[in-house]
Amino acid sequence: MTDIIKAAFIFTSPKADPTIHNGWVKTEGVHLKTVAVASYQQGCDILDDLYEEGIRTVELCAGFGHQGVALMVKAAKGRMQVGVVRFDTHPLMGFCSGDSRNNGITGADAAVV
Repeated sequence: MTDIIKAAFIFTSPKADPTIHNGWVKTEGVHLKTVAVASYQQGCDILDDLYEEGIRTVELCAGFGHQGVALMVKAAKGRMQVGVVRFDTHPLMGFCSGDSRNNGITGADAAVV
């Protein structure tokens, strides 16, 4: 019997609704759920539900800047491994960091979440 790894790939997209914009790819050894979120906060908010689905590994798209990754790691509470695809400036975001475009969340605000 093969253990199945359940993972999630979370990416940012304006006006995304994670309850609608999601889907699964299931192979013999990996079940990957892809989820779109419109903000860092939405990303943090879905982690409990993903955990309840058995997901223990989360990969974040490059649209999560350094601060967004820090928020997600904090929200994961050590229950999930969090990895990152990295662009310092994202080609699909006008060559900006997600930190500069994401709902005004900056250093001081990030510490509050």
